[in-house]
Amino acid sequence: MKNVEIYTDGACRGNPGKGGYGTVLVYNGREKELSAGYTLTTNNRMELMAAIAGLSALKETCNVTLYSDSKYLVDAVTLGWAEGWKKRGWKKADKQPAQNPDLWETLLTLLKKHNVNLVWVKGHAGHAYNERCDLLATTAADGDCLLTDSVFEDKNGEAI
Repeated sequence: MKNVEIYTDGACRGNPGKGGYGTVLVYNGREKELSAGYTLTTNNRMELMAAIAGLSALKETCNVTLYSDSKYLVDAVTLGWAEGWKKRGWKKADKQPAQNPDLWETLLTLLKKHNVNLVWVKGHAGHAYNERCDLLATTAADGDCLLTDSVFEDKNGEAI
């Protein structure tokens, strides 16, 4: 099985606001960069989309080390929160709705297709790939060709 490293980051201008994600896949000395920007979204949605983009790019089952500076992402997976939210119909332990169930559903499915080890890295601490992902994410968020995060926006472009 191939061993792949995936580095991810999300960015948002305003939270909610314009956002973007950046992902770098590293395999066998080669790198592939992915990024996209959105007109209205949140930082957490971009963090999740970065991980989803990276895992979705894999064409076969792989051993993956996924690096993220998002405690929301890493803790929700490694501590079992996201699976718990799903089992409770996307409700947290306090019965409040879990945020971003659409993205969590997709991510949890992708995580089951691969052997994934999630690793938290401190953001803005000089980690080269994390800094690269941050640049990809912020550049995408500030770009002119922004996509619509249709689950987050209603038909009037307002936050749900």
